[in-house]
Amino acid sequence: MPKTRTQVRDEFARKGWSISGWARRNGYSPNMVIAILADDESNPRLKCLRGDAHNIAVQLGLKAGEVSRELLQRAAA
Repeated sequence: MPKTRTQVRDEFARKGWSISGWARRNGYSPNMVIAILADDESNPRLKCLRGDAHNIAVQLGLKAGEVSRELLQRAAA
C-alpha cells in the first residue's frame, strides 16, 4: 500500500533526514522532491506520471511502479 505524503515527511523527521539531502543522494532535484512532498494529498498538482517525478514517487513509496533504469543511469553519469 502506498504511503501518504504526510507519512513520508514524518518518516524523514523520525530518521533525521533532510529532503534536500535525500534528493541529492538519489540524483534528483531537491526542489522537485520538496514540491512533490508539499503537494496537496487529495488533489495533487504534480501527478508523478513519468520521468523524475515518477521515479521520485516510486522511491519514496508514494506510488507503486518501477524506477526507470535509463533515467537513473543518466543521473549517475
